[in-house]
Amino acid sequence: MHSDLAKKIMDFCLDAGASFAEIYEEETRKSYLSLKDNAIEGASASIIYGIGIRMLYGTEVLYGFTSDSSEDVLLSIAKNLSLTRAQTGERAKMSDYSPMRSYTSFSKDCFKDPCILGQSYKKDFLFAANSAARINSKIVQLEASIADSVQNINIWNSEGLQVSDNRARTRFSVNVTAGEGSERTSSHEAPGALGGFEFLDDLPIKELSASCAERALRMLSAPYVKGGQMPVIMGNAFGGVIFHEACGHPLETEAVRRQASPFCGKLGEQVAQPVLTAIDDGTLSGVWGSLAVDDEGMPTQRTVLIENGILKNFLSDRVGAKELNLPLTGSARRESYKYAPVSRMRNTFIAPGDSDLEQMIASADNGLYAAKMAGGSVNPATGEFNFAVEEGYEIKNGKLGDAVRGATLIGLGHEILPKISMVGNDFELAAGMCGASSGHIPVTVGQPSIKVDSILVGGR
Repeated sequence: MHSDLAKKIMDFCLDAGASFAEIYEEETRKSYLSLKDNAIEGASASIIYGIGIRMLYGTEVLYGFTSDSSEDVLLSIAKNLSLTRAQTGERAKMSDYSPMRSYTSFSKDCFKDPCILGQSYKKDFLFAANSAARINSKIVQLEASIADSVQNINIWNSEGLQVSDNRARTRFSVNVTAGEGSERTSSHEAPGALGGFEFLDDLPIKELSASCAERALRMLSAPYVKGGQMPVIMGNAFGGVIFHEACGHPLETEAVRRQASPFCGKLGEQVAQPVLTAIDDGTLSGVWGSLAVDDEGMPTQRTVLIENGILKNFLSDRVGAKELNLPLTGSARRESYKYAPVSRMRNTFIAPGDSDLEQMIASADNGLYAAKMAGGSVNPATGEFNFAVEEGYEIKNGKLGDAVRGATLIGLGHEILPKISMVGNDFELAAGMCGASSGHIPVTVGQPSIKVDSILVGGR
């Protein structure tokens, strides 16, 4: 879109009484290739193009979108939005545009562009995963896939902002199922990166796939866990999904401003033990959830959420920051032009501590070591969560015992935080996808191993 047309649309929005106007233009190219049981199962490719127009009346949001970039259609959308609200107040002042600022969220060093290399580049990686995982006749199914996207966005707003960003992401996924009789267990890995196909060249795909198979076989022969209230050592990397879901979402201003967070009114208060520091950082180079700028055009940043147990910050977008009188944190995100941006996480993690895993296990008399977490569910308003343990082991008399399966961790996020008494030094990150009111976006979770002094473990 030419900047003259963008200015014309925003002038119209301000004349209609809006206090702020914004245009978000996007073109995204996506492709996907999957393998199942020794053969390529599916392939897809798509191009997404569209424009979203947002009008703010204070903190009231009006939003419309289209895939038609013609002037008449865009002005019609702005007009229809304005008609849903009576004009009030004086016209906001339209600022002159600052020079166009262009960003590249991924490093262009050694960048292998998925748009150029295409689907055929992925096949060898998928077949390598398939071969590496078939270590035993009890491996009954393997699914693997590679997905990539290259997104180009332009943002204009009535404060004079004019920003463009180019983002590329690549993700590999493998799911291995072991079976014997009617019993089935599965194991999953899905690393991703902000970047192109150079990510695949550096990825230990054979080792990841074989490790998945070994884990699925271990759990297949394991007995079911005996549930109850007990200490739990939670493993690193994807173990951070519980903090993300049960604590991270309630720390977004989208929840706080609606009074739908257990952390409302608690800035500056002790919400965890001093061993715990939690961070959301969008600036990590090459990491799946990173960005150069957010989807309002704000530079991304490192935001300390909890420091030594004290609640320090919330994650904000423009609306949340204005309503709650908070600074912007570069956390406004959206799946595509079809969504208005809201405050969302980027790379969210519990920072490393001083303990090691052996110390944590030795400190737990009888409990559970949840070495690897799987999926689950959470109520963001209350922090209630229920997450499955993909790989678990008994802890008996401070020593690691036999493998167990079928465990779930059940609790309230804000109530679990004060029970985290030890934080490990084995920090790792893991890629994921997060769904909320502005759609599904790439995020990263993470943590070192941590000890929760008491949590309800569900069993069979």
